Amino acid sequence: MFHATMQAAIGDARTLAQLDSLSRSIWQAHASEAVTDDEAQGLAEALHTRRNAIREAVAPVGIPLGRATLFPPKPYQRAPERSVAIERRRRLACSGPMPPALASRFTTGQLAVLRIVGDEMAQHGACGLPIDAIAARAGVCRRLAQGAIRLAEGDGLLTIQERRHQGRKSDPNVVRIISREWLQWLRRGGRSTAPALLGGIGCKTMHPTDRGDPQRQGVDAEPKKGCREAAGDPGRSDPMRILAGGRTG
Repeated sequence: MFHATMQAAIGDARTLAQLDSLSRSIWQAHASEAVTDDEAQGLAEALHTRRNAIREAVAPVGIPLGRATLFPPKPYQRAPERSVAIERRRRLACSGPMPPALASRFTTGQLAVLRIVGDEMAQHGACGLPIDAIAARAGVCRRLAQGAIRLAEGDGLLTIQERRHQGRKSDPNVVRIISREWLQWLRRGGRSTAPALLGGIGCKTMHPTDRGDPQRQGVDAEPKKGCREAAGDPGRSDPMRILAGGRTG
C-alpha cells in the first residue's frame, strides 16, 4: 500500500521541493521497515528520473533559452571598408604615439590602439572609453584592442582599473599611463629631444633676437673708409700735384 501511494505521489510531483519531501518519507519508511530494500530502491530510481525531468523543464527567470546571461549579446564589430580601417591604423601608428624605444615592442595595430589611449590620457588624465570605442577609433577589432592594452600593462607602461558592479553591467575600465618616458613624450607633444642634443647638425643656428641683416653684415664687414678717404682728402693728395704746384708757385 505504501509503495503504490509513493509511486503515484512521485508521478504527480511538479517541483523539486516535493520530490525532496517524498525522498525523506521513503527512507524513513525504509528505516521503520515499512518497505523492503527492493521497493525503496525502485522508489529512489523513480525519484531520480522525475527530478531530471523537472530540471530540464525549468527555465531561468528573465533569461531566454540557450543564453547564459541576461544582457543582450554584443554585436560583431567590423569596419565599413577594410581599406579605410587599414589606412586609419597605419596613420595613427606612424604619428608617433610613444617613444621609439617603446614603440618597437608593438605592431601597427597595437600602436594605433595605444595612440587612442595616449590621446585620452593627455586630454582627460585617464582613458575611460569602452573597448569597442577604442577599437573603432583605432581601426582594429575588439580582441586586438584588448590584447594591446594587456600587453602594455604587462610591460609596466599602464594600469587597468576594473569597475565591476554586482547584478548589473560593469562600467568601462579606466586605463592610466604610468611610464615616465611615455608621459614626458606626451607632454612634449610627441616630439623627441634628440635634435636639440645633437646641436642642430646641418642647420644654421638662428637666434630669435638677432635682427641684423646677414647680407648687410657681409657688406659692413669690409674695411670702412673715413670721411676724408670717401670724399678725397686734400691734405693727402697725389705728390706729383704738390710738386707741380710748388714749381709753378
